[in-house]
Amino acid sequence: MALDRVAFIAISMVLLSSIAMATDHIVGDDKGWTVDFNYTQWTQDKVFRVGDNLVFNYDNTKHNIFKVNGTLFQNCTFPPENEAISTGKDVIQLKTEGRKWYVCGKANHCVARQMKLVITVVADGAPAPSPPPSSDAHSTVSFVFGIIIAAIVAMATIFA
Repeated sequence: MALDRVAFIAISMVLLSSIAMATDHIVGDDKGWTVDFNYTQWTQDKVFRVGDNLVFNYDNTKHNIFKVNGTLFQNCTFPPENEAISTGKDVIQLKTEGRKWYVCGKANHCVARQMKLVITVVADGAPAPSPPPSSDAHSTVSFVFGIIIAAIVAMATIFA
């Protein structure tokens, strides 16, 4: 019986750590997915990991999103319009590691207005390409996660 509880605690810790480590990256922060924004600069202090989400917020009457390859990205060319992502509140889960490219296919937004984003996704648990600045949000998540683990261990001890 005690072994079942230990297994339950171990599984819970793994699941909770996955939840605590996933990050929603709001593309462009409060500016959103828009023209004349420096997305290269926006990515510089971020680490994108497998399991994280890119959250695109934009006016879907003016913009859309195409996930493209590196060549299409460089040339600002895109697939047919029916392949666009275009709800205005789109969440793209980063499922694999490697380079990812996104462009807006409306008007000249990609070519002339710099509405293009390239990121590198690293494996979950892989070291960051460069250390991001520490943040209060990360410290808070770590603190809360520690409290949850301590509570689970305490309950296991009490009920063992």
